[in-house]
Amino acid sequence: MAYLDLTILVIDENAIRASIIEEGLREAGHAKVTVVHEVNGIARIIETLQPDVIFIDLENPNRDMMEHLFQLTRTVARPIAMFVDRSDTASIEAAVDAGVSAYIVDGLKKERVKPILDMAVSRFNAFSRLQRELADAKSALEERKIVERAKGILMKMRGLSEEQAFALLRQTAMNEKRKIGDIAQSVVTAAGLLM
Repeated sequence: MAYLDLTILVIDENAIRASIIEEGLREAGHAKVTVVHEVNGIARIIETLQPDVIFIDLENPNRDMMEHLFQLTRTVARPIAMFVDRSDTASIEAAVDAGVSAYIVDGLKKERVKPILDMAVSRFNAFSRLQRELADAKSALEERKIVERAKGILMKMRGLSEEQAFALLRQTAMNEKRKIGDIAQSVVTAAGLLM
């Protein structure tokens, strides 16, 4: 998807402030900008529109509105830029925990919209990459634990050395065209049923 083809949703109850964001985005070359002035029903709008990026502007956010938006942003895996006029440490931490990519306090200016969009997208992509790498590392670690358990079972039940047990797992995986982790899981499951 081309960068200027982004579908952008702007959530702002204040029409004047929303127009500042919209104008900044359009001047940066973004044509697919939808502005919504009502927070209620926003989940349905996000589901229908499927925006690539979300801008949220909260002039005077109250706690309930912030919590509602944070619950929503936790479930939406997209870059989110949030503008607020004032903030406190708890709000900033809640925004970060909710997945907000850019949290801007008292900085709503048309000229800043494009760099903030760029930063939000870049931070979101970097964070997503880190999450994938973490998930891959956890998966590899889990697979390694299962392989170790399967080797232990084969060593005990068949009187094999560690190298022979691993070679058996590897050979079986190759013969069955499956991952060694899947074969190891089968061994562990079977051993659990037999014991």
